[in-house]
Amino acid sequence: MKVFDIHTHTYPEKISDKAVVSLNAFYNFVCEGKGTYVDLENQAEDNHVKGFLLFSVATNAHQVPKVNDSIAALAEHSRSQGYLTVGFAGMHQDYEDFEGEVNRAITMGLQGIKIHPDIQGVDIDDPRLFRLYEIMEGRIPLYLHMGDDRPQYRFSEPRKLARTLQNFPKLEAVAAHLGGYKASGEAIEYLAGNDRVWYDTSSALWYLTPERAGEIIRALNPEKVMFGTDYPVKNPAGELERFFTIPGLTDSEREDILWNNAVRFLHLEERAKELGL
Repeated sequence: MKVFDIHTHTYPEKISDKAVVSLNAFYNFVCEGKGTYVDLENQAEDNHVKGFLLFSVATNAHQVPKVNDSIAALAEHSRSQGYLTVGFAGMHQDYEDFEGEVNRAITMGLQGIKIHPDIQGVDIDDPRLFRLYEIMEGRIPLYLHMGDDRPQYRFSEPRKLARTLQNFPKLEAVAAHLGGYKASGEAIEYLAGNDRVWYDTSSALWYLTPERAGEIIRALNPEKVMFGTDYPVKNPAGELERFFTIPGLTDSEREDILWNNAVRFLHLEERAKELGL
């Protein structure tokens, strides 16, 4: 089966070691990948991964243009290597020109916005983000890190996304980590059934039993779930092995989660045909 990895982070080689160390410290775990695009592509070749969604996090407002320039260039490079690759822009709540940067990102070929509420220290429904959501509505989707069980990191609770979607009725969002890192039950309570919400499997399968992962995917709707590794947190080989242990999914549903749903979400059907994928 073809695989599209919908959730990947890569860093320039000169800072990749530092970035991975920071992730390890923030989450108190050990990342499996090196954090470089070269490592990501090398692993893709061995695991039937034919496309990626690339993004990075802007930890302050000054980083936004540089992050987006880097992601756009990297996505273009990846496409030149034959991959069905898309980049999403980073954004920070204190950036002064949301509209200008969103327009610039779209011009560079970036197709959405990624925000990590917990690392950035901003609630999903913080009023500082409202103007950004207005600009994005009906144009490009929002990709969010979701959930945490630590009380100091509750910026990305599913109920806050549910409230945001009520206030911005044309906004489309991806709730990463099956709707909530170590908080998937909250995603079922607040988000299940909302047609404007998609999900990914990243940073979820390693701590859930296969049976529980299957229950959550069924509750959220397999047609709205996409496979992701959260690279460099996890490598594709291990995540695919975990994915195939999930009971109760049909072959067709597995194909959708691994490939078709991402292609549909990102509107890549024609480009996939051009690449013979």
